[in-house]
Amino acid sequence: MAKGKLAKFADMERYENVFQYPYSVVENVPFEMKGRWREDYFHNDNPIVLELGCGKGEYTVGLAKLFPDINFIGVDIKGARMWTGATQAIKENLRNVAFLRTNIEVIDRFFAEDEVQEIWLTFSDPQMKNARKRLTSTYFMNRYRRFLNDGGLIHLKTDSNFLFTYTTYMVERNSLPVLLRTEDLYHTEGIDEETSNILAIQTYYESMWIERGLNIKYMKFRLPRLGELAEPEVDIPLDDYRSYRRDKRTPLETGR
Repeated sequence: MAKGKLAKFADMERYENVFQYPYSVVENVPFEMKGRWREDYFHNDNPIVLELGCGKGEYTVGLAKLFPDINFIGVDIKGARMWTGATQAIKENLRNVAFLRTNIEVIDRFFAEDEVQEIWLTFSDPQMKNARKRLTSTYFMNRYRRFLNDGGLIHLKTDSNFLFTYTTYMVERNSLPVLLRTEDLYHTEGIDEETSNILAIQTYYESMWIERGLNIKYMKFRLPRLGELAEPEVDIPLDDYRSYRRDKRTPLETGR
């Protein structure tokens, strides 16, 4: 029988690999590990990689197993989902994994300048009505710049045509260096073996998108620290769904 939410929350309170700072308390509770994740938790000098909107943590755990010499932190506000990855990491004794339960809007309060080397965005909500809420918007890019090292990597893996197209325009508008871009990840030739192994990790939602016949899209680009970022001013066709087997609510056909 699957554990209920209350039981999962109780587990999370005692898990050593979970740090919980929802928006309701983050203003009043200082995060003393900011700038000290390596010293105080990981106890090494290895690079730190974030997965923002990690859901059940499949990608965070999968990456940690592939790269034991890199530290991975999954971030999400949904504690009941995060429990899955946190529990697996404990059972498999993955010492290079941590989870942070908080709102991504305040992510820069938990990491110091140059503390993070890469960010993964896996199947983020495309937020078709509100550009400011998109995790690839310039609003969030400016937040990432506060703790990502100069020229650090951003990975986007998504089923959403809208989010992928928006991100493409955002990257082009701001001349951000693109290292890899594909609109059909699992039918693209020429990807090296290490990258293929990374991208082959599948989340719960990804398996559903593939079952539905949707192409999985991927982009990897660098985020320089300097230069003012501008939003793209382009109308983009909206996705015809919001989530698995659920149609969109708006009658509009395009958005920005």
